[in-house]
Amino acid sequence: MEDRRTSGGGAVVGGGIGVIVIAIIIGLLGGNPQQFLQQAAQQPAPGGAGGEVELTPQEIEAGEFVSTVFADTEDVWTDLFAQAGREYKKPTLVLFKDQVNSGCGMASSGTGPFYCPADEKVYLDTSFFGQLARQLGAPGDFAQAYVVAHEVGHHVQNLLGYTDQLDQIRQRVPEVEYNKYSVKLELQADFFAGVMLHHAEKKYRIIEDGDIEEAMTAARAIGDDTLQKRSRGYVQPETFNHGTSEQRLRWFTKGLQTGDLNQGDTFQTDQL
Repeated sequence: MEDRRTSGGGAVVGGGIGVIVIAIIIGLLGGNPQQFLQQAAQQPAPGGAGGEVELTPQEIEAGEFVSTVFADTEDVWTDLFAQAGREYKKPTLVLFKDQVNSGCGMASSGTGPFYCPADEKVYLDTSFFGQLARQLGAPGDFAQAYVVAHEVGHHVQNLLGYTDQLDQIRQRVPEVEYNKYSVKLELQADFFAGVMLHHAEKKYRIIEDGDIEEAMTAARAIGDDTLQKRSRGYVQPETFNHGTSEQRLRWFTKGLQTGDLNQGDTFQTDQL
């Protein structure tokens, strides 16, 4: 794990719900939120910055929780890969505040948690969990565990070759057509998150009363249709790139209930 939260920086996106909404809307309209965020990241932070940043008790606690979940993902996926005769190459978890320079370029907390296949790292600003609870109505530890497991699911896809396949498709097809494949990728990451938590429960007995409901609430809250309704009051299915709330919930639940990797090939089914 790399904890970059205590390192001050001289440039930062202006944070808050404004940046989040703008980034979401750009993405849902078929644009590139990463480009917007990279440009915004070049704007100097008010009053300058630099030096060490002291973490709050809440930030320390969040970092410890995420690290624990991340370690659980390593144990589970190492076992599952070994059962398939493969070696699991562990990713790196990077905790940051406000903005971060990743192998995929500069990003802000407004992007939410993300996985960068270029450097095989999961990036997460723990303040996202507050936004998940307050603005999207999905509080709770298990909701946070689902988020971490989903991003690690993208790493699993990278190791299995799905990410490279999608990159090749993206170069050949228009953005609207590619969105359909992007949905399949995201739904499979939801499925992998469910699979991981299924086996973590068998291994460590981590699930308590209400936990599954928390994760389901989180999966439902970040569906494309729900986010579009929240941001502009209507939906445009052709711009979906993560899947509807119903789809995300269904694939996560399928992984959680079965724990069977063979049932999660979203690319070979038309019934998403």
